[in-house]
Amino acid sequence: MSGRRVVVTGGAGFVGGALVARLVSGGDHVVALVRDPERPGSLDPSVVELVANDLSDAAALADAVRGADAMIHAAGSYRVGIAASERPAMLDANLGTTERALDAAIAGGVPRIVYVSTVNAFGNTQRRVVDETFRRDLADGFVSYYDESKWLAHVAAEERIAAGAPIIIVQPSQVYGPRDHSPVGEQFRGAAAGTLPFLGLGGTGLGLVHVDDLAAGIIAALDGGENGRAYVLSGPTTRLRDAMAIAARVGGHPLPRLSFPDAILRFGATLFPNQGAWFGLSPNLQEIVSASIGVTYWASSARARAELGFAPRDIETGFADTFGAAGG
Repeated sequence: MSGRRVVVTGGAGFVGGALVARLVSGGDHVVALVRDPERPGSLDPSVVELVANDLSDAAALADAVRGADAMIHAAGSYRVGIAASERPAMLDANLGTTERALDAAIAGGVPRIVYVSTVNAFGNTQRRVVDETFRRDLADGFVSYYDESKWLAHVAAEERIAAGAPIIIVQPSQVYGPRDHSPVGEQFRGAAAGTLPFLGLGGTGLGLVHVDDLAAGIIAALDGGENGRAYVLSGPTTRLRDAMAIAARVGGHPLPRLSFPDAILRFGATLFPNQGAWFGLSPNLQEIVSASIGVTYWASSARARAELGFAPRDIETGFADTFGAAGG
């Protein structure tokens, strides 16, 4: 299924860059909607059609998707520990852009639409490895505003599916790989390089998926996924402390001796909720603690493996690929 005209939002980002590169290598014509074509990130303007579009204008989105064979909506904002004043911007980045992009594609008759959600839409799985049929208990609340805004966007996609839209949902777990500058990615890089100053929040449960495996999974969903179906694209599940140990081993360095116990971080979040910077974290320490301590984001990719051929690499191999000769 090569030679398609595929519109991609978020193409200048970490995941989007890997996704676009794989689409181009497969022979697709990619139209990447970016805020500023002069700052395309890893996108090569000689092989990717760059269109200035910040996803805020419905009419401009309609023009951008007209005539497309497919659209992949991968744009969004992933940050935990934001100040309350930043919530409206995050809500628009995650929910608003999703509604506008999906509606533009639906109205334009785009026959294949993939929405990149997250396993975070399941909330805290409470040590269970869940699948696509799982539904969170809203009485438990949300662990972060990112969690809430992405859940709302996930529901918006499901509502459009229920109305007959040709949407496929993919749900990545925690993504890592070269050029990952997320807070978790920086911790892995520090552990591999021997520069990590301390350990903290090590009990957080994550699934780790290499960015190239995720890109392959998203395209597999585009190629062969069933409309109206969701596919978890998670790598192996682990605890943050165990992943740090693997990164340190791959890099040939010991883990730091200094470690902040959960109790200290909980106490600090109670007394100083907006002083996460003291611990080298985002400002909103209270939100970081609520999104980390006692929380697991574990989900099974069995459906994607069986139906899409999704095959994520193991963590040690992924870290070796990321922090090896290229240095991550």
